[in-house]
Amino acid sequence: MKSAKSYIAENKQRFIDELIELLKIPSISADSAYKSDVIKTAQLVKSSLEKAGCTTVEICDTPGNPIVYGERIIDPKLPTILVYGHYDVQPPDPLNLWDSPPFEPIIKKTELHPDGALYARGSCDDKGQMYMHVKALEYMTATGQLPCNVKFMIEGEEEVGSKNLGGFVQQNHEKLANNVILISDTGMIANDIPSITTGLRGLSYVEVEVTGPNRDLHSGLYGGAVANPINVMTKMIASLHDENNHITIPGFYDDVEELSLEERAKMAEAPFSKEAYCKALDIADVYGEKGYTTNERNSIRPTLDVNGIWGGYTGEGAKTVIASKAYAKISMRLVPHQDWVKITDLFKNHFESIAPKGVTVKVTPHHGGQGYVTPIDNIGYRAAEKAYESTFGKTPIPQRSGGSIPIVALFEQELKSKTILMGFGLDSDAIHSPNEHFGIWNYLKGIETIPQFFHYFTEMTK
Repeated sequence: MKSAKSYIAENKQRFIDELIELLKIPSISADSAYKSDVIKTAQLVKSSLEKAGCTTVEICDTPGNPIVYGERIIDPKLPTILVYGHYDVQPPDPLNLWDSPPFEPIIKKTELHPDGALYARGSCDDKGQMYMHVKALEYMTATGQLPCNVKFMIEGEEEVGSKNLGGFVQQNHEKLANNVILISDTGMIANDIPSITTGLRGLSYVEVEVTGPNRDLHSGLYGGAVANPINVMTKMIASLHDENNHITIPGFYDDVEELSLEERAKMAEAPFSKEAYCKALDIADVYGEKGYTTNERNSIRPTLDVNGIWGGYTGEGAKTVIASKAYAKISMRLVPHQDWVKITDLFKNHFESIAPKGVTVKVTPHHGGQGYVTPIDNIGYRAAEKAYESTFGKTPIPQRSGGSIPIVALFEQELKSKTILMGFGLDSDAIHSPNEHFGIWNYLKGIETIPQFFHYFTEMTK
């Protein structure tokens, strides 16, 4: 039988070209102006699954963007792996910070990616990583080495909170029935240090609006006499952290899981260079909650960050006004046991309570989700561990991620199966940022490793 490595070598350029075609389509779910591109991408994913070997593929309509479902059932008695991914992408803004157009993919060699990296929005998050599974299926079906049943559920709303995926899952228990869920929407420590993500943070995302006078005012005539919504809002936001960067919302930490010293020591085994970290980000020093390391701050501790803030005049030149309104978008990354609905309510009540009488406050929740932890003693994790060992030649390190995939907790609740997070991107791949990229080596290594997971998971469940 042909090995994955030799099959990939023979088809390498085609695999890259196909991904480039997928990356050219601006499937931005946050902007309705790109609705037709979202639909076009879903159709391309459907076609790709059919060519790769799925015997049934359909585009499932939802009140929002469609979900692409595919399957290949070779024997109902064999285990079934459900692959989840998403084809929608983040907006590319700010465009002026991209070195090349975000939807005109190019390959560039870098120090971290000597074999080249694909630069385009969605290259790593998540089109490139999702497409690894499509090509892995192609290899397994083309060579007669698919060891079990496989299903695909590829959605188009992950970047806006998977608003309609929950309902789809709840209504399709039988269609989506599986023994394990496999996702590649995370990363690993380094190309020579493979890791498996065992935890995801939850998320609460809100927008705040602070309103002062009923219109914009002349800052000379009214400055100092009425509350300036921008001044007020920035003070309110600044008060959400204390001098130790501890979040000040009452009750915010009530359900936070405190890891033991032993667990924290295990996390500390993961290699980390503060110097390299700062150099990569062009910063003088790290910053965060007192008493925790950088790797702990961005994985096992909750956070609150302003993602956007605006109001008043921001055009060229000067316009001396006191704005009537100020706005901000705020995200809170949550750890397991923190309920995102409860945290959203705590934020809303607190933010409204600290507003001075001269303004009114409106808090609009957007979306959220619960955190998730995968136990490392289950069959799925052990199969993933052996898969990495077979292709990387070393045992992967279990690692908690700072990111969120809000739908994962619902998968376990509704489908009663564990999720395994096999990511092949790197922290430096600039997901959600200008110049997002995904290493060619990482892309092909994922295609090589995924079939090994199928093999070991099937073997372990016999």
